[in-house]
Amino acid sequence: MSNFAGFEIGKRSLQVQSQAINTAGHNISNADTEGYSRQRVQQTSMDALDRPDMSRANRPGQLGQGVTVEQITRIKDNLLESRIVAQSNKESYWETRENYLTMLEQIYNEPDDISVRTNMDKFWQAWQELSLSPESIPVRRAVVTRGETLTASVRDRYNRLDDIARMADSEIIATTEKINSLSQKVAELNKEIVRSKAMGDNPNDLLDKRDLLIGKLSELVNVTTSERDTDEFMVHVDGKVLIQGGTYRTFETHPQVENSGFSQVIWSDTGEVGVFEGGSLAALLDIRDGDVRSEKQDLNTLTMNFMDLVNDVHRNGIGANNATGLDFFVEQPFVANALGNFDANGDGEFDSSYIFRLSGNNSLNPSQQVGFEGTITISGKNGNVNVPYAPTDTVRDIVERINNSDAEVKAYLDPNNRLVLKATPAAEMANPDFVLRHVEDSSHFLVGYAGILAASGAEGAFDYATADAVNALSGEYSVAPVLNPAGYVAVNEQISGDVLNVAAGIPNSNGVRNSGDGSVAFAIASIRNNPVMIGKSHTFDEYFADSVTNIGLKAEQAEISLMSQNTIMADLRNLRDSVSGVNIDEELADILKFQHGYNAAARYITVVDELLDTIINRLGV
Repeated sequence: MSNFAGFEIGKRSLQVQSQAINTAGHNISNADTEGYSRQRVQQTSMDALDRPDMSRANRPGQLGQGVTVEQITRIKDNLLESRIVAQSNKESYWETRENYLTMLEQIYNEPDDISVRTNMDKFWQAWQELSLSPESIPVRRAVVTRGETLTASVRDRYNRLDDIARMADSEIIATTEKINSLSQKVAELNKEIVRSKAMGDNPNDLLDKRDLLIGKLSELVNVTTSERDTDEFMVHVDGKVLIQGGTYRTFETHPQVENSGFSQVIWSDTGEVGVFEGGSLAALLDIRDGDVRSEKQDLNTLTMNFMDLVNDVHRNGIGANNATGLDFFVEQPFVANALGNFDANGDGEFDSSYIFRLSGNNSLNPSQQVGFEGTITISGKNGNVNVPYAPTDTVRDIVERINNSDAEVKAYLDPNNRLVLKATPAAEMANPDFVLRHVEDSSHFLVGYAGILAASGAEGAFDYATADAVNALSGEYSVAPVLNPAGYVAVNEQISGDVLNVAAGIPNSNGVRNSGDGSVAFAIASIRNNPVMIGKSHTFDEYFADSVTNIGLKAEQAEISLMSQNTIMADLRNLRDSVSGVNIDEELADILKFQHGYNAAARYITVVDELLDTIINRLGV
């Protein structure tokens, strides 16, 4: 062994201690850097000078050559990191959902004196007053004014719901762009990391940056990560590859005609609709296409029903000026064609029939047994629904069975005891709202008994997927309304322009009104508490109670779930900080330790230098 070998041992020690000090300084500098993981210098002894496979001097033992840096590693718990990634999408999901449900709650928490419910109560009260004073012009004016106030408040609620939906839609577009941007950055980092590892380095800072981006990505969408033996880092969304090494896929947003033009998130390369089960993107889609859409549909159901029911009674009444046949509210038909024919595929030819309501020709006794059996087939949420009836069933039994089924068709008896079938909002976006899609009867209840269909069986069925489908009907029908009637509901201008057109009674045999007749006004006032609502609720009051309770429970669920996720994530983040976070005191203690090591190595070199000086300059004197 050379006498100068001591210099090499000392030099290596200086280099290693200096690297350790610099690493500790790097940790301190990045103590507040988001996503940074503290680093440590892994030291190891150099291979001995004498090895068994080499010739060496005839002496016992091996002579060491000092210390070297094996690698600089991150202090990281990969299992813990994967748990954080898996949980963070749930936290952001409930956080986004809680924010939007709070906004929905604010819509329903209106001051009592201006709420839709209060205005509707005043509207019914005005009709009640008119039934008692049918000759009073001020009372008629009150009916019109309260009708206008009610319709304005309904339109306002719809617009506020629509604003929330459009806000969520804008966020969906922005979130999709952010996902694409993060995916690109992760793919670029993957390339740099692979190149760095190929040179034998540990790219700790690059790995921290990638982990930080993955964390941000997991807040937006539910992701899972994996790494192959070839250092090919992969990210998946719903089981599909989003990032593979240096390549990545993107999402696009396309407007949906059947969903008010709102954006649909699809994979750019395949055109498949993206499926997301976590993250803020999933919450935004659920809010827009689930909660807000449901609230708008419920409001549309309320609006369409009170418009239709009031008009149905008012149309048969007579005003103070003997005007009759007028609708109190404006109903805008979806199509101008009187038969409800519509060109659904846009090829220039009618291919569908958009019908909202079917009314039978015959007056029925609700308590009478029908005397025959059969099966009514009507459209449901997932295909057609069969509603059987037996000879001993009464008309009321069959009506209740239709309403209790999973069909998107509801039934009731009008004031003349004629059977009415109405369409409800559709659960699937591909199906139009307030459109009867299929009505069929294997026997005679809807045919000769109620007088809705002209013939029994499949050949006599009404199906909206053909033009002129109304030819299968024998009763009356009305065309489907324009989408979202709550957004355009208004009092008929002929009514608001002349309050004498408000119908309070029915025309007598001579076609004129009887003085003091308030029967029509009383019939309209009675709509309030009658079980006439189609959909989830039976009366208008029940609708309002259900709406407020539903939103309140959803908001409560979101708040509790968010608190739970916050607690889980706080524990996980604290655990990560205890493992990977930089402790200033600990780093300063390490610097002192490495400084003493550096000083000792320097002193060692000084000693070796003095020994050599003695040998070279002082021996032989």
